[in-house]
Amino acid sequence: MTKNIKVNEQNSIKIKSKYGMIYIDPFRIREKTNDAAFILITHDHYDHFSPEDIAKVGGKNTILVVPEKMEEKALEVAGQVKQIVTVKPGEHREVESLEFDTVPAYNIGRPFHQKSAGWVGYVFSIDGKRVYVSGDTDATDEAKAVKCDIAIIPIGGTYTMDAKQAAELVNTIRPSVAIPVHYGTVVGNPKEGEVFKANVAGNIKVEFKISFTG
Repeated sequence: MTKNIKVNEQNSIKIKSKYGMIYIDPFRIREKTNDAAFILITHDHYDHFSPEDIAKVGGKNTILVVPEKMEEKALEVAGQVKQIVTVKPGEHREVESLEFDTVPAYNIGRPFHQKSAGWVGYVFSIDGKRVYVSGDTDATDEAKAVKCDIAIIPIGGTYTMDAKQAAELVNTIRPSVAIPVHYGTVVGNPKEGEVFKANVAGNIKVEFKISFTG
């Protein structure tokens, strides 16, 4: 399953699935493909909601999923997609063929991502696996309660968990595979991936999907 998951930068994730191409927070996309069946946005910060990049992957058959509180902002890209669907934290949804849960994504004791904003992570049911894309979050009670096979978790610190905090979360929810994101470009050092891996329990596989160049 993880062979079908690619990470560009930050939380920019692409998943090839039987439902078509699924993009989460497309950002700094290099090639215009317009091949998205679904685009899901976790929150409205520039490195997660990028109209320029949505235009590169969205198309006439694309469904864009956004948190309810960014519905008005999402209208900026209404012409790039077929439909805009809004979600709230803590929901189970089925949008056409894609089934997913939304998980609150927020900071604890920091102002960058407030719980009241209604930002989300997503847990997808794909190919018999539950894939958790947490979005920009700390190790909240809601995150600790997630049941998943694959966890895609931010480790960059400052705006999210750092590498050791993210490893603690992964050791709590115990997926089969953990994929670190949101580090090494906008925030966080590329070496943080190794710190994360060193602190993840040995029976959990860590896969690096971000490629750092230059």
